[in-house]
Amino acid sequence: MKAKKRKRFRILGKILFVLYIAFLLYFLILADWYGRSRQMQDYQYNLVLFQEIKRFWNYRSQIGWVAYANLFGNVLIFIPFGFFMPMASRYRSFFLTTVYSFGLSFLVETFQLVSRVGSFDVDDLLLNTIGGILGYIIFGICNTIRRWLDADQKRKRYRT
Repeated sequence: MKAKKRKRFRILGKILFVLYIAFLLYFLILADWYGRSRQMQDYQYNLVLFQEIKRFWNYRSQIGWVAYANLFGNVLIFIPFGFFMPMASRYRSFFLTTVYSFGLSFLVETFQLVSRVGSFDVDDLLLNTIGGILGYIIFGICNTIRRWLDADQKRKRYRT
């Protein structure tokens, strides 16, 4: 890929990344649809790893789609973060993507606790971080395919 095209690609990544972060913060903190229309009286938190995951999984037949929305939704909502972050950055590090996924999730969970518009849940931290990691893996696969196609095009150009 030529340098000019690569620069456009990186700018697109930055724009998509900013739009995604705005959507994420709105959805996780402000959206009425997600149960944010009222402030809770007490601070709600879970500091026991896998407690809420087990609860949602054990009662999935009683609560239905809500269990799946909670478990898989927390992973799915952070996949774009793990994809766009290395796309928009010069530093395409698995470690940094993991740390930033955890950090953003921690900020959101802490804000929900302090403002009492949600609860602080260590299981959400884990699931969000897994989502960021999956996004990074998808980015890595896409980037490898792009490089392979670029190299293939170069080989074809030199043959003719």
